[in-house]
Amino acid sequence: MSIRINAHQLGRLIDQTRRHIAPTYNEQYYGIRLEADTRYLYAVGTDAFTIAVSRYALSDSPDEQEPFARTIPGKYVKSLREWVDTLGGACWVTVTTAEDRLVLEGPQSRLTLGVVAGLEFVDWRAALRKIVNQTVDADLFPALNSEMMARFGETGHILRVRVTADEKPVLFIGEDFIGAQMPVRVTKQTPIEHQSFADARTSWWWTLAAGGDDVDLADIPTPERPRFEASTDVQETAEGLLRGVMRSTSSAFDVAHFDEDRDAFHAHIHAGVADWMAYRYLDALHRVDPRAAQAVVTDTADELDSGELGEFAWDAAKSAGHDPQKWQDDYEAALNKRYAEEPALWARRLAAALNAASSADIGFTVADNPHVRFDEGEDQWVAVKPEPAAAPAT
Repeated sequence: MSIRINAHQLGRLIDQTRRHIAPTYNEQYYGIRLEADTRYLYAVGTDAFTIAVSRYALSDSPDEQEPFARTIPGKYVKSLREWVDTLGGACWVTVTTAEDRLVLEGPQSRLTLGVVAGLEFVDWRAALRKIVNQTVDADLFPALNSEMMARFGETGHILRVRVTADEKPVLFIGEDFIGAQMPVRVTKQTPIEHQSFADARTSWWWTLAAGGDDVDLADIPTPERPRFEASTDVQETAEGLLRGVMRSTSSAFDVAHFDEDRDAFHAHIHAGVADWMAYRYLDALHRVDPRAAQAVVTDTADELDSGELGEFAWDAAKSAGHDPQKWQDDYEAALNKRYAEEPALWARRLAAALNAASSADIGFTVADNPHVRFDEGEDQWVAVKPEPAAAPAT
């Protein structure tokens, strides 16, 4: 049987589980378990102290999907991840199973991994279901190994945590991710100073009592980013894009706001449209893969701060097979044509200013000139289209 998965998503499954696999001497769990049911492809890693499960929704019909389970030996995980990196993120990978091997095929390369047929793996569904169904004890104060907690950093996004008892696993849940960590079993020999929350509170109370009243971490002012420095935060970037859309649409019909500058008006509208498109793309990417969204925002912020967007766009256009020089030539030709056929911008602004002065009953006199004139029919001042230069006498 075979399944298809996006290369970027395959990399995500590996990254979110590889730090949880057991040491080399534990063959049964030294590797990433790859399983498929009728709806999802799962990657599972565990060493009995922590467990991580990441999933990918399959696009095939449930009737066409045949379940399978194979453990990718830990010695192959690094080479598998490197192979995935050689593929474009949008490439599709076909995963095919056989009795003693796993075949992954991309557009231009294939990777075959040997697997141990019939290697048993813990029933992780049942184990996690038991953790999910745990009831909550009172006076919770579990002890956790901080090094093991760091393994969950590879999830790349916010995790929700549920603690139910001091000696029961702590549950972590994220987007298409579920995991758990066993607590440290506290004994008289365990190097933990405080055996209960009451002990810890008493130990720290003398120090903390010296503080003021009614102070909250939320009251700590966050540092303000310099105004012209691009944000590297996904949420802040999304907020800025939405603000841009609102600014653009709120003044879109106030033509006077642009002082007769149609280019400024069109740029203002275009900026709002571009902000909305960017927001929708960023929001969709963040829902699919928060890590990829964060990487894009960080890289884009660096490019914005460099001030070389024109060069970046030129290079990107050439790489995509376009002709940026033709684009530039066509744009300049269009500008020159318009300048030859329409009144100059400053003349349109002058006419607008004269009309505003007339509306305010401000008296003025305008000498005859080739730039602005009073249109009796329209009862307003208008800019004059430039006359073509006279041909030199021969």
